[in-house]
Amino acid sequence: MKAAETGPAAPFRHTPYDGSKKPFTIGLEPVATEHWFDPDGNLARHLARKAELIASRRDVVFRAEPGTEAAQEETLRLLASHLPATHPDLYGLTGPGLSVTGSTVTVALEADEPALLRASRLVQDDLVLMRKGADGYRIAAASLCFPSSWSLAEKVSRPMSVIHENVPGYAGRMGQTVDRIFDNLRDGQIIGRYNWSIYDDDDLHHPEAKQLTPQVGTVDGSLLAALFVRVERQTLRRLPASGDILFTIKIHQDPLMLLATHPEGRQLAAGLAAQLRAMEPAQLAYKGLTGHRDRLASDLESLAAS
Repeated sequence: MKAAETGPAAPFRHTPYDGSKKPFTIGLEPVATEHWFDPDGNLARHLARKAELIASRRDVVFRAEPGTEAAQEETLRLLASHLPATHPDLYGLTGPGLSVTGSTVTVALEADEPALLRASRLVQDDLVLMRKGADGYRIAAASLCFPSSWSLAEKVSRPMSVIHENVPGYAGRMGQTVDRIFDNLRDGQIIGRYNWSIYDDDDLHHPEAKQLTPQVGTVDGSLLAALFVRVERQTLRRLPASGDILFTIKIHQDPLMLLATHPEGRQLAAGLAAQLRAMEPAQLAYKGLTGHRDRLASDLESLAAS
């Protein structure tokens, strides 16, 4: 994990497609407490975009079941304690609130706005509270401004089995393993994983199903010039008082064309091409790459060989 940054965000901060991770696997690993959140040079820009979405589409980006108020408050207090201690260059207590350096954001610790929504205004990550019920863990509350092709309205209050019903390989052993991991997550323990996907724009707010447009890359014949690799950095941490699990999701987006000038661009291109070639039809369909896999992999292989 890399330290917090206040300047422009460096590209390819996290690269799970380089061969170090395998797609469509659980891939959880321990996360040190000081690296729970991963602020970078996009912090102010991402927080501003969150504020826009909360103001204009609050019913789309925030949902909470009755009875989650205490867990929401617990989340806010935990972040208010953690962020200034681990990232003092970016966060500071200001009177009754918490301010974010380099932005206009100051979040009150006492306010009428739901506490989970206030907590989400502090970090680039989306924040999701998972609560166990008769059917397993479900989304009980969430501030989800930057979804990667899923709708909060369709998933809130739904159990994990329903949330992931379209994920290839989740039903059965993978889902059972995830349930055990959630049950066994200890207070103070933080675990994390990465996902990647490909999009033809850099919009952070993507609630619609992922599918590249058929004409993408037809202007100059290069797919790499038209596409972005989108990485989700996800963490899980149990809240000590409520027992709920806080699921965090942070988005990193990089234009694939920057691989051509990146010091490790050839290796990264080769790794991404290899993962694309290894995908089964159901996996390609889930990622919206069925009609573009061969051409994209070929373009990446050409870059890797240059």
